[in-house]
Amino acid sequence: MIDHPQQISFLNRTKEVIMKNKGLLLTLVAAAGLFLAFYFPVSNAQKEATLMQSILTDLNYYHYQPLEVNDNLSEKFYTLFLDRMDGSRRWLTQADVAQLDAWKLKLDNEANDGTFAFLDQITLIQQAGIKKTQAWYREFLDKPFDFKQNEAVETDGDKKPFAKNDQELKEYWRKQLKWETLSRLTEKLEKKEKGDEDFKDKTYEELEADARKEGLKVYDDWYDRLGKRKRNDFLSLYLDTFTNVFDPHSNYLEPIDKQNFDIQMSGRLEGIGARLQTDGENTKVSEVIVGGPAWKQGQLKDNDKIMKVKQEGEAEWTDLTGMVINDVVQLIRGKPGTKVVLFIKKAEGGTTEEITIERDIVILEEGFAKSLLIDSPQKEKIGYIRLLKFYADFNNKDGRRCAEDIAVELEKLKQANVQGIILDLRGNGGGSLRDVVKMGGFFVEEGPIVQVKSRQRNPEVLTDDDPSVQYQGALIVMVDQFSASASEILAAALQDYGRAVIVGTGNSTFGKGTVQRFFDLDAVVRNNPEVKPLGEVKLTVQKFFRVNGGSTQLKGVIPDIILPSNWLYVETGEKEEDFPMEWTQIDPVPYGQEVYSLSALPKIKDLANTRIKNNEVFQVIDQRAKRLKELRDDTEHTLNLDEYLADNKKLDEEDSNYNKLFDREVLTSIQNLPVDMTSINADESKKARNEEWVKGVKKDVYLLETLNIMHDLMTIK
Repeated sequence: MIDHPQQISFLNRTKEVIMKNKGLLLTLVAAAGLFLAFYFPVSNAQKEATLMQSILTDLNYYHYQPLEVNDNLSEKFYTLFLDRMDGSRRWLTQADVAQLDAWKLKLDNEANDGTFAFLDQITLIQQAGIKKTQAWYREFLDKPFDFKQNEAVETDGDKKPFAKNDQELKEYWRKQLKWETLSRLTEKLEKKEKGDEDFKDKTYEELEADARKEGLKVYDDWYDRLGKRKRNDFLSLYLDTFTNVFDPHSNYLEPIDKQNFDIQMSGRLEGIGARLQTDGENTKVSEVIVGGPAWKQGQLKDNDKIMKVKQEGEAEWTDLTGMVINDVVQLIRGKPGTKVVLFIKKAEGGTTEEITIERDIVILEEGFAKSLLIDSPQKEKIGYIRLLKFYADFNNKDGRRCAEDIAVELEKLKQANVQGIILDLRGNGGGSLRDVVKMGGFFVEEGPIVQVKSRQRNPEVLTDDDPSVQYQGALIVMVDQFSASASEILAAALQDYGRAVIVGTGNSTFGKGTVQRFFDLDAVVRNNPEVKPLGEVKLTVQKFFRVNGGSTQLKGVIPDIILPSNWLYVETGEKEEDFPMEWTQIDPVPYGQEVYSLSALPKIKDLANTRIKNNEVFQVIDQRAKRLKELRDDTEHTLNLDEYLADNKKLDEEDSNYNKLFDREVLTSIQNLPVDMTSINADESKKARNEEWVKGVKKDVYLLETLNIMHDLMTIK
């Protein structure tokens, strides 16, 4: 969950930190020294030192639970960064790690000094490992594998020690490549057996060679991307890992990363309106966004390749061959009204064209709230709202906000005379704190929605101050194990108030009970443009608590009714993250509502649990969940073709039988709201995406049972 961004000057921060925590004086004096020194031309090392010092300053002052930068932190940081540099045990040996172990208790000193000698060393060691292993994978994929041998490969890096030496590391690679080739070969053999036109006439030897050839391309492309990494890429990973030691949701973001985050949260960008992806050495258009400048201009199409770029009025082109996607994006994005010139190679025909597109504001509508009308099995008219995230445009007062959009959807559904509403927050990872508080007020009279506690301060109660209630009818909130943060606040508040039934496909929601804010690192050295832009840090500054005083941190929200899902027996969520904050609780606050009574909830739960227990589909899902737990725990795989084929055949049969359960429509009467049809039918692409969405909703067995629960909610008193 993200609260409003803040930017606070370096001098004000320094003054406040010294007054509140004199123990930080030496660190801040060093930061101030750097600040003064940077009125002069600076080296790259000085810039990096400034970046680390700025991050330390913000962590020390703003983080909810700042850590002492000492040997204990150093060891945690070292272990986490080592894992991120080679968690799969592909490049480093025990000898390499032995060299690096000398830094295990020294990274706190490096951070305070603003030096990066450890990063320099581990980067060189990793690059050396990449260089030597490139020759290995090419060697192994150059000749056929013997799949008659009885051997196995461990695929979980956490269960593998670092290789003792290069010989053992090379053996790791041989088995890994053999396993990946075996997987590709099996797929081809199965297609040949089914009579697929592309495979039926090929011999085993040809199919095995094709599998290795595909693997070679995958690795060549990957190593090509690895070779294009810049110093900033390693530094960014290093700094991000450092902040992650404080908690999983504190992060360092380069300027382009913050841009991408803002776009995701706001659904708004400034550019041409095209999603791009790397395709080998080229940049390919993966999607032209409906309604955007490129779509209106009409020449750029999906799968076209952008070969060169220049700004209007410039003579020189920038060749994009081999360029990383973030650098390409920065060349193409720009202020509305400016123009960019693209040299493209068409997907159809392979011809080349030079096109000019005027940039504009692009709205990404697919992530916004949307609703449907559904007839329940009992023929009741139910409103269904899907909210993928708690989006908000923090940078534009007229930008889209999810609370305002939900208010619109609620009003539309009320006008359609629905008898109940289902709010689907499955997979919703959270977002704006302000919006979730406002949204909670749509369903209850004025009162507290959530408590937030900052470091060394009393809890603050965030309330809905509007006594009006926008929707007073029957309400169900759907969640799953990936519903996090703001989703958990809303679900928890409505559960505590007894205002909604919480239906979950999992034992609990994600368990993220913390609030983050962004801080602009440029503010620390605001008078020296030579070191900018430094980027931003996203820091955990508060924990939030339910109105009943409990926390969702680690525990999440336990649904009133639990539906079996594939992840039912697999540990997921915040508790599986590195260094999560602990669960705590505070005093409750007075709360209550007289809008809707859930007095019959025990009966509703009993009826639902009986249906779930006797439902054949849910029985199969439960069995499947247990099977997936077994498969997840069993990370050692055979490299014998006959054994692999037999195992794979069994899994394919299980998959086929399982997938058939979800390949039929279980909800037959679903329609868009009539008021939405003009917008939906305005474009064929938008119309097609809507049809796919509605088609998927019709096959949702979880929604079917939720409709049955809704029937009980409306009829049992």
